[in-house]
Amino acid sequence: MPIPELRERKIYGTVNQNQEEVKHIRRPPSKNWKKIIITWLIYFCLVGFIGGTGFVLWISKDLPDPEKISERQVAQSTKIYDRTGAKLLYEVYQEQKRTVVDLKDISPWVLKATVIIEDKHFYEHSGIRITSIIRAQISNILGSSSGGGGASTLTQQLIKNALVGNERSYYRKIKEAILALRLEQKFSKDQILKMYLNEIPYGSTNYGIEAAAQSYLKKSSKDLTIAESAMLAAIPQRPSRYLNDHEALKSRRDYILKLLHDDNQITDKEYEDSVAEEIKITKSSGILAAPHFVLYVRQLLTDKYGEKAVDEGGFKVITTLDLDKQTMAEKIVKEQGDKFASSSNANNAALVAIDPKNGQILSMVGSRDFENNAINGQYNVATLGKRQPGSSFKPFVYAYAFEKGYTPSTVLYDVLTNFDRRTGSDYTPENYDGKEHGLVTMRKALQGSLNIPAVKTLYLTGVNETIDFAKRFGYTTFTGDYGLSLVLGGGEVNLLEHTEAYATLANNGVYHEPVSILKIVDNTGKTIEEWKANEGSKAIEPEIASTITNVLSDNESRAYMFGLNSTLMIPGRPLAAKTGTTNNYKDAWTMGYTPSLATGVWVGNTKPSPMKGGGNTLAGTIFNQFMKEATSRCAEISYDK
Repeated sequence: MPIPELRERKIYGTVNQNQEEVKHIRRPPSKNWKKIIITWLIYFCLVGFIGGTGFVLWISKDLPDPEKISERQVAQSTKIYDRTGAKLLYEVYQEQKRTVVDLKDISPWVLKATVIIEDKHFYEHSGIRITSIIRAQISNILGSSSGGGGASTLTQQLIKNALVGNERSYYRKIKEAILALRLEQKFSKDQILKMYLNEIPYGSTNYGIEAAAQSYLKKSSKDLTIAESAMLAAIPQRPSRYLNDHEALKSRRDYILKLLHDDNQITDKEYEDSVAEEIKITKSSGILAAPHFVLYVRQLLTDKYGEKAVDEGGFKVITTLDLDKQTMAEKIVKEQGDKFASSSNANNAALVAIDPKNGQILSMVGSRDFENNAINGQYNVATLGKRQPGSSFKPFVYAYAFEKGYTPSTVLYDVLTNFDRRTGSDYTPENYDGKEHGLVTMRKALQGSLNIPAVKTLYLTGVNETIDFAKRFGYTTFTGDYGLSLVLGGGEVNLLEHTEAYATLANNGVYHEPVSILKIVDNTGKTIEEWKANEGSKAIEPEIASTITNVLSDNESRAYMFGLNSTLMIPGRPLAAKTGTTNNYKDAWTMGYTPSLATGVWVGNTKPSPMKGGGNTLAGTIFNQFMKEATSRCAEISYDK
């Protein structure tokens, strides 16, 4: 027993006396803890590296190839120009209005302003900046924002807009960063900057710097000043706000100018002058001129190439439009239409002008006022409306009679005549003045617009045969059974075809289909369509055309009905012309031509209803004023009688 006691005492005693020693023995050496920590760190790093690599590989497997960003078909606006190819009339686009331009065609101030506000270290990084990402995250946590830019580099912004979209997620940001790094390996900085400036949204439907410059400042991006460049560079951050709050836009523009100044990229004077410039932004619906004409051209384009190709294909379309004549025509139609709308009880008017030598449409005014909803101003009467032409169709009946061997000297009896129609009903037309004129020549009957001799002439030529004859002049609307009333305007026509028919008479009887497009160039600069001069098709012999023209330009022969100084003549200039009014006064026309210009004018109400007698005067006034001004600079040959 004594032995255990001694052992126990010895043990306790040893513990008590050597407590520090025991403790020391039980504590592992410090170098072992260091090894454990290092081991775990290595382990976590390896796991993190392997896991991160795997995660990146997993994300990368479905990522688009950044190299294809330059190959993809970016939607571009189709632009419609006048005949000079220099004056833009309209941009056709669906959701994005865009024109791709090279860096050399962009003001260098745009490049400098964009880089300094969006990514001042653009030329230094490889696609992403870790410090910017960390700064942005801290700012988000603290609820503050930085005026010097966010976490995304300019390259990342390009990737976001062009490839991965705007989804707010870390997953999207990781994809964006990976693609940005890859993009920087594939392309130079200038190539990336070009893609960026052609890609980013500048508010509304304007995408890319050129669309923004044209839309807001009405100029090319290559002509932008320092202040204008800074202003446009300010917009992409918050387009809606800056486009609607010019004070906020000016503040951000001036901040960009200060950055440029502090970076010694602009001088003190350039900075002061630029800050002093007012903010001037123009917002437009897109149609700049000739609205009815450009929409007519757009419809022709979509009919041939399809909506998508026109909306996004970036075509450059050179049209036949003479913008000077178009502006003149719109002004005259609007002013005269407004002036006489009440007295004539006519709320609308339209005008078409054509070059007789080739069928090119020089002017098209489809209504008195495109913006006037009360008269449905956007409806194009010139191409869509079908109206009775009244007596303005008579020249073609007489032309057919001349082709059959009758002459302007052929005598007809202008007396009340009962024409028994095939239906068995009586048809007894009367003259406009309610009188009978006895024996008259075809020349005098046509120039005096006598109805009874005209019906007799159609009786001689035949209704169906005359309709077939009219089709040679491009008429497509005669599809009914009109009987003898055809010569008095019983059939319907549209103004464009009617004017082209008169242009055919002016062109010695050679018909040209109306032309509105001269050339189409695609977004690569390749010409895909170009108008070529052609011989047209012969509607009538030149002698017949000359004969009818001689009659229509004989002012003395119509003096007994219209006087010597009517709207159908221009002193010192050859002019062949004819009026037309329907019996119920719903439509009034004045049609005519010189050797270089054919013009047709219609006056009436958008919703067909009777006018007053002044409707015919209004049509003649518009016609006469336009022909005077449009031909005032042209040297005309004379029509021989």
